[in-house]
Amino acid sequence: MTTSSGTQRVLRRASERFHSQLEWLDSWHTFSFAGHHDPDWMGFGPLRVINDDTIAAGRGFGMHPHRDMEIVTVMVEGQLSHRDSMGHAEVLRAGEVQRMSAGSGIVHSEINDGDQPCRLLQIWIEPSHAGITPAYEQKPFGLGDDWTPLLDPQRRAGAMAIHRPVRLWRARPAAGASLVLPLQPGSLGWLQLISGEGRWSPAHPDAPKDPPHAPPVALGQGDGLGWQAATEAGTVAATWTTGARGADLLLFELR
Repeated sequence: MTTSSGTQRVLRRASERFHSQLEWLDSWHTFSFAGHHDPDWMGFGPLRVINDDTIAAGRGFGMHPHRDMEIVTVMVEGQLSHRDSMGHAEVLRAGEVQRMSAGSGIVHSEINDGDQPCRLLQIWIEPSHAGITPAYEQKPFGLGDDWTPLLDPQRRAGAMAIHRPVRLWRARPAAGASLVLPLQPGSLGWLQLISGEGRWSPAHPDAPKDPPHAPPVALGQGDGLGWQAATEAGTVAATWTTGARGADLLLFELR
C-alpha cells in the first residue's frame, strides 16, 4: 500500500497474482483463492475475488455449490454454458455479463461447449445481507470508448443490480483517450486491466497542481489498482489515460 497526499493506493501487478494451472484451466487470482492464501491479499473492501480464467474447449467446472456471495462473470472471449439448481440453462457469450446471487445456496456448472478456448473474469462481492433468495440474470452490453455501466444499485442506463451498493463499468478507450473515473466521494475504487495499457492519475490533467498530487501509475494487462476516492464533494476525480495499444478495463465503485 502506498500513501501520498492523503491518497491510499493498493497496486497489484499481474505478475504478482496467484496462478493456478490445470490441463484445461489457466487462472490468475488477484486475491487469495482456493489453495492460495495470503493474509495481505484477502480482498479490497467487499471485493473478494477477481479470477482471470481461460478455459479449454469442451472443459469447465462441473456442478458445485455457492452461498452468500454475489458472483459476477464478465465474458471476454468465446462462450460458456451455465446450468444451475434454479433451473437456468444459458450460454454466456463475449460482451455479456452474468450476475448470480448465491444467497441461501445454489449449485451450478460452467462448461465451455464451444470449439475454442474462452476467457472470462469472475468476480465475487460480499452481499450486504446473508441468506437472501438466490437469483440469476445475464445481459449483453455494447462497449465503446466511454464507460458502460454493468452494475448500478438503481439499474441506471440498463445496468444490473446486486445485493450490495456497488457500481461497475467497462470501457474500451482507444489509444490516447482520457477518461474521468466517476467515483462518488468516500467510496473505494478498483481499476482492473483486462487488456492493453495506460496510466492512472489521481486528478484531472487540468486540475491545479498545488497541493501536489500523488504521481501517476502505469498499468498493463492484468494489473489492478485500488484507492480511496476523495472524501470531499467537488474534488476532481482520478483519470485514466490510455496507452498506444488501447485498453479494455473495468472500474469498480465499492462501499
